[in-house]
Amino acid sequence: MARAAKAATAVAVPEPTSPPVLPDDLQQWLLHLKTERRLAPRSLELYTDALHRLVALAGQDGVPLRTAQPHHVRGWMAALHGGGLAPRSIALILSAWRGLYRWWGQNGEVALNPVAGLRAPKAPKPLPKALSVEHAVALAEHESDGADPALAARDHCIVELLYGCGLRVGELIGLDIGAGEGALGWVDVADATVHVMGKGSKRRSGPVGTAALEALQRWLAQRALLAAPGERALFVSRRGTRLTDSQVRSRLRRQALQAGLPTSVHPHMLRHSYASHLLQSSGDLRAVQELLGHASITTTQIYTRLDFQHLAKVYDQAHPRAKKKEG
Repeated sequence: MARAAKAATAVAVPEPTSPPVLPDDLQQWLLHLKTERRLAPRSLELYTDALHRLVALAGQDGVPLRTAQPHHVRGWMAALHGGGLAPRSIALILSAWRGLYRWWGQNGEVALNPVAGLRAPKAPKPLPKALSVEHAVALAEHESDGADPALAARDHCIVELLYGCGLRVGELIGLDIGAGEGALGWVDVADATVHVMGKGSKRRSGPVGTAALEALQRWLAQRALLAAPGERALFVSRRGTRLTDSQVRSRLRRQALQAGLPTSVHPHMLRHSYASHLLQSSGDLRAVQELLGHASITTTQIYTRLDFQHLAKVYDQAHPRAKKKEG
């Protein structure tokens, strides 16, 4: 471990702007990948870059490539990590190195694969992207100009249910117009509740707010103009059949663009926004877990990190002692 840490600080991670030509044996492996494995051009570029890094790192340590040992590779991996390379990029580089040594091993040119069993540093779990309250409300309140009234009412209702109820896109498109036989999900207008079939075929129910109910009533008044005879889906396309996942995503991106949001919006972002905004207001993690239908509280706890980020931002902007001294 100490040896790897020493290598991380002592070895400069080489990123030559004009890398030298690779040795013939490495070019032969790249040719094998191109002709035999039929790797895509972009993949070949990434593998070539990985080989340049390998040659440079081994050269700095004075280690012939065919005699490299696992502790050498650990040191080079630590150098890459210490140089700021992302864990996913390091994982790709290790994959290329591992493939080279495997090829050499199959040809009897090395006794062991020094990359076998080595893994890149664990990548941190990315935080879910959520809209600010202002942007979420702007999207929910946006009304399309000059659009088909039926489509405008449908798209508005979709946004209100995604953001107002925290539905997954699959749960949304699975909604029917009522709790008939075989219905996976529906909205009970009288009771102001939505019933869905979530992950793992688990049913859950949640409250529907006034804004979503009003949007739903407006859409139901227009739905008959689009729906095909006998169609049970709550949300239908121009053709009168149940909306698909990709259609919802496309319409939502269009809505966000029209509403002037500075970012591309997808359905799950509204679910994240629903959870984050609820937690910011209530602080009740267990309640948010129930509303989202998470089997484990651990899944819901990621929103506490989002909530902390929000609080930290408010602190940085508002607290007089948070501002750094200038000069």
